[in-house]
Amino acid sequence: MKSSKTSRKPAKNVARKVTKKTVAKRVAAKPKLLSGGNPQIAKAYGDAPVQAYIAAMPGWKSDVGHRLDALITRTFPGVYKAVKWNSPLYGIEGQGWFLGIHVFTRYVKLAFFRGTSLRPVPPGASKHKEVRYLDIHEGDELDEAQLAAWVKQASKLPGERM
Repeated sequence: MKSSKTSRKPAKNVARKVTKKTVAKRVAAKPKLLSGGNPQIAKAYGDAPVQAYIAAMPGWKSDVGHRLDALITRTFPGVYKAVKWNSPLYGIEGQGWFLGIHVFTRYVKLAFFRGTSLRPVPPGASKHKEVRYLDIHEGDELDEAQLAAWVKQASKLPGERM
Protein backbone atom coordinates (compact mmCIF):
# COMPACT_ATOMS: atom_id res chain seq x y z
CA MET A 1 0.00 0.00 0.00
CA LYS A 2 1.37 3.35 -1.02
CA SER A 3 1.45 6.11 1.47
CA SER A 4 0.12 9.32 0.10
CA LYS A 5 1.35 12.55 1.48
CA THR A 6 -0.72 15.64 1.24
CA SER A 7 0.79 18.99 1.69
CA ARG A 8 -0.96 21.01 4.31
CA LYS A 9 -0.02 24.59 4.40
CA PRO A 10 -1.08 26.66 7.36
CA ALA A 11 -3.88 29.06 6.59
CA LYS A 12 -2.69 32.57 6.04
CA ASN A 13 -3.86 35.07 8.56
CA VAL A 14 -4.98 37.86 6.31
CA ALA A 15 -6.07 40.86 8.28
CA ARG A 16 -7.82 43.46 6.18
CA LYS A 17 -7.41 47.02 7.19
CA VAL A 18 -10.69 48.89 7.12
CA THR A 19 -10.07 52.35 5.73
CA LYS A 20 -12.28 55.21 4.63
CA LYS A 21 -11.65 54.06 1.06
CA THR A 22 -12.93 50.51 1.71
CA VAL A 23 -15.98 51.86 3.55
CA ALA A 24 -16.64 54.25 0.65
CA LYS A 25 -16.46 51.34 -1.84
CA ARG A 26 -18.95 49.33 0.23
CA VAL A 27 -21.22 52.35 0.53
CA ALA A 28 -20.96 53.27 -3.18
CA ALA A 29 -22.68 50.11 -4.39
CA LYS A 30 -26.48 50.42 -4.46
CA PRO A 31 -27.72 48.45 -1.45
CA LYS A 32 -30.14 45.58 -1.78
CA LEU A 33 -33.50 46.12 -0.07
CA LEU A 34 -34.43 43.38 2.36
CA SER A 35 -37.97 42.46 3.37
CA GLY A 36 -40.02 45.50 4.24
CA GLY A 37 -37.68 47.73 2.23
CA ASN A 38 -34.92 47.75 4.86
CA PRO A 39 -31.60 48.59 3.13
CA GLN A 40 -28.84 45.99 3.46
CA ILE A 41 -25.77 47.94 4.49
CA ALA A 42 -22.54 46.29 5.65
CA LYS A 43 -21.59 46.84 9.29
CA ALA A 44 -19.55 50.03 9.47
CA TYR A 45 -18.95 52.96 11.79
CA GLY A 46 -19.28 56.66 11.08
CA ASP A 47 -21.58 59.01 9.23
CA ALA A 48 -20.99 57.61 5.70
CA PRO A 49 -22.72 54.23 6.19
CA VAL A 50 -25.63 55.92 8.00
CA GLN A 51 -26.05 58.36 5.09
CA ALA A 52 -25.89 55.43 2.64
CA TYR A 53 -28.62 53.67 4.61
CA ILE A 54 -30.80 56.78 4.63
CA ALA A 55 -30.28 57.36 0.89
CA ALA A 56 -31.32 53.76 0.21
CA MET A 57 -34.52 53.97 2.29
CA PRO A 58 -37.38 53.62 -0.22
CA GLY A 59 -39.78 56.45 -1.06
CA TRP A 60 -41.05 58.76 1.68
CA LYS A 61 -39.00 56.88 4.29
CA SER A 62 -35.76 58.45 3.03
CA ASP A 63 -37.13 61.94 3.76
CA VAL A 64 -38.06 60.79 7.28
CA GLY A 65 -34.59 59.30 7.69
CA HIS A 66 -32.92 62.58 6.69
CA ARG A 67 -35.13 64.55 9.09
CA LEU A 68 -34.45 62.14 11.97
CA ASP A 69 -30.70 62.09 11.35
CA ALA A 70 -30.57 65.90 11.20
CA LEU A 71 -32.64 66.21 14.39
CA ILE A 72 -30.47 63.69 16.27
CA THR A 73 -27.24 65.34 15.08
CA ARG A 74 -28.53 68.83 15.89
CA THR A 75 -29.77 67.76 19.35
CA PHE A 76 -26.65 65.81 20.25
CA PRO A 77 -23.65 67.23 18.34
CA GLY A 78 -20.83 64.71 18.06
CA VAL A 79 -23.16 61.73 18.25
CA TYR A 80 -21.41 58.47 17.36
CA LYS A 81 -23.02 56.68 14.39
CA ALA A 82 -22.86 53.20 12.91
CA VAL A 83 -24.85 50.72 10.86
CA LYS A 84 -25.16 47.31 12.49
CA TRP A 85 -27.68 44.60 11.69
CA ASN A 86 -28.94 46.75 8.80
CA SER A 87 -30.00 49.54 11.16
CA PRO A 88 -28.45 52.93 11.89
CA LEU A 89 -27.46 53.28 15.53
CA TYR A 90 -26.73 56.46 17.47
CA GLY A 91 -24.74 56.62 20.68
CA ILE A 92 -21.67 57.75 22.52
CA GLU A 93 -18.37 56.20 21.50
CA GLY A 94 -17.25 53.68 24.09
CA GLN A 95 -20.47 54.04 26.09
CA GLY A 96 -23.04 52.28 23.90
CA TRP A 97 -26.09 53.07 21.79
CA PHE A 98 -29.20 54.97 22.85
CA LEU A 99 -31.26 54.95 19.63
CA GLY A 100 -31.75 52.85 16.52
CA ILE A 101 -33.75 53.20 13.30
CA HIS A 102 -35.25 50.39 11.23
CA VAL A 103 -37.38 50.36 8.07
CA PHE A 104 -40.51 48.26 7.74
CA THR A 105 -43.00 47.98 4.88
CA ARG A 106 -45.43 50.59 6.18
CA TYR A 107 -43.41 52.58 8.72
CA VAL A 108 -40.05 53.63 10.13
CA LYS A 109 -39.37 52.44 13.68
CA LEU A 110 -37.29 54.34 16.21
CA ALA A 111 -36.04 52.20 19.07
CA PHE A 112 -35.09 53.94 22.31
CA PHE A 113 -33.02 51.31 24.11
CA ARG A 114 -33.70 52.77 27.57
CA GLY A 115 -37.12 54.09 26.57
CA THR A 116 -38.93 53.24 29.80
CA SER A 117 -36.71 55.84 31.50
CA LEU A 118 -37.82 58.63 29.15
CA ARG A 119 -40.55 61.12 30.07
CA PRO A 120 -43.08 60.86 28.65
CA VAL A 121 -42.46 57.23 27.75
CA PRO A 122 -42.53 56.64 23.95
CA PRO A 123 -45.79 54.92 22.97
CA GLY A 124 -44.64 51.61 21.47
CA ALA A 125 -44.18 48.69 23.86
CA SER A 126 -41.51 46.04 23.35
CA LYS A 127 -40.88 42.48 24.47
CA HIS A 128 -37.61 43.86 25.89
CA LYS A 129 -38.12 45.33 29.35
CA GLU A 130 -36.52 48.76 28.84
CA VAL A 131 -37.02 49.31 25.08
CA ARG A 132 -39.76 51.59 23.76
CA TYR A 133 -40.61 52.38 20.15
CA LEU A 134 -42.00 55.18 18.06
CA ASP A 135 -43.47 54.11 14.71
CA ILE A 136 -43.62 56.77 12.00
CA HIS A 137 -46.08 56.19 9.15
CA GLU A 138 -46.37 58.05 5.87
CA GLY A 139 -48.07 61.39 6.42
CA ASP A 140 -47.48 61.43 10.21
CA GLU A 141 -46.61 64.80 11.68
CA LEU A 142 -43.31 64.58 13.55
CA ASP A 143 -43.33 66.27 16.92
CA GLU A 144 -39.72 67.44 16.60
CA ALA A 145 -39.72 69.10 20.03
CA GLN A 146 -40.73 65.81 21.68
CA LEU A 147 -38.25 63.80 19.60
CA ALA A 148 -35.45 66.21 20.54
CA ALA A 149 -36.41 65.93 24.22
CA TRP A 150 -36.28 62.12 23.99
CA VAL A 151 -32.89 62.22 22.23
CA LYS A 152 -31.50 64.55 24.94
CA GLN A 153 -32.82 62.32 27.71
CA ALA A 154 -31.70 59.09 26.03
CA SER A 155 -28.17 60.43 25.46
CA LYS A 156 -27.76 60.92 29.22
CA LEU A 157 -28.71 57.32 30.08
CA PRO A 158 -26.36 54.32 30.04
CA GLY A 159 -25.98 53.10 26.46
CA GLU A 160 -26.82 49.64 25.16
CA ARG A 161 -23.77 47.53 24.29
CA MET A 162 -24.22 45.71 20.99
